[in-house]
Amino acid sequence: MNRAKAMQRAGKDVLSFAAGEPDFDTPAVVKDAAIRALSAGMTKYMPTLGDPDSRAAIARKLTTDNGIPNCTPDNVAIGAGGKHQLYVALHCLLDPPPPGQAPQEVILPVPAWVSYAPLSELAGGKVVEVPTGPASGFLASPEQIEAAITPRSRILLLNSPSNPCGTMYPPDHLRAIARVVEHAVKTIAPDLVVLSDEIYEKITYAGIPHFSIGSIPEIAERTITINGLSKAYAMTGWRIGYTGTSGDWGRKFIAAMGTLQAQISTNITSFIYPAIPVALRECDAEVERMRQAFANRAKVINARLAAIPGLKTSPATGAFYAFPNVSSYFGRTSPAGRRILTSLDLAEALLDEALVAFVPGEDFGGCGKDHLRISFACSEEQINRGMDRFAAFLASLR
Repeated sequence: MNRAKAMQRAGKDVLSFAAGEPDFDTPAVVKDAAIRALSAGMTKYMPTLGDPDSRAAIARKLTTDNGIPNCTPDNVAIGAGGKHQLYVALHCLLDPPPPGQAPQEVILPVPAWVSYAPLSELAGGKVVEVPTGPASGFLASPEQIEAAITPRSRILLLNSPSNPCGTMYPPDHLRAIARVVEHAVKTIAPDLVVLSDEIYEKITYAGIPHFSIGSIPEIAERTITINGLSKAYAMTGWRIGYTGTSGDWGRKFIAAMGTLQAQISTNITSFIYPAIPVALRECDAEVERMRQAFANRAKVINARLAAIPGLKTSPATGAFYAFPNVSSYFGRTSPAGRRILTSLDLAEALLDEALVAFVPGEDFGGCGKDHLRISFACSEEQINRGMDRFAAFLASLR
């Protein structure tokens, strides 16, 4: 993304599909709420986990929209973006192992967002990958997850809708996973919890409803839900992430997050807080307008990718990513003489020779090394121009 921006500043006609952020502006009512708060002098320190009104608004949202039981304002933490909330949550859950002992394990279906593994490892955990692929819609089966659980299992980390795969777990699939977790806690992994990243929950368009695994009563108090306003409300730069939990255990966990967060960042920017209840209460129509735009873009890019010979694709059903398998083009040579042996080679050649920026799949884990991630958080006109260049470049490989 940064290289594409630098080339654009140098005057090159680069079409970038690298950024994981909506191309829409933040709704005006949200901006106005922050401006009013700033003008009114709301510029002082705030409580570490957020002001009472914002925490209450998020608790209502998690209860009403997501069905999470026993979610009160004390079950909510607010931090500097979803990544920050993941960092704090992982450090509260994981302990570096004593000398001679094995680390606690984080079960992670892959391909997965590039930060999950390093954040887990920074907190002292060992990542146990569960491989998925296009044949399963990039969904880990309950049987795979069950096989990955050991007495050292501490976290099952789920992301639906998925970055980078653009697919999502149906409700019945998540219920089956919940049964596996419930059984494992009783038999082999008493410390296991589910960490569910639902940052793309509002961006769905294939008839699969978003479902929060934290709404299942049997594991509600073993589920930590990470979310934020970045993607659905076009507020990536505002850095508003939040964590939601359930019941007494959840309140204790949020208090632990507060203890750690107080030593890292304390509160987010003070005059942003009044924008949170406004976004959650007043922006449903704006969110739906953006969702419809992403749905239309998904149709366009799904059709364009399906028409390119040699690509293997799973249609995007959530978030705003396509994740085609491009391995059939490995072993070929670009017009400029670059040998294409990996998705990184292909992405480099595309950027340098066709002025199209995609993200290579190596760092997503698992079969990601055979894929490119394409963000369609851009206009349909740009999607079509980019797909024209992509198809022409692939056809030029020898």
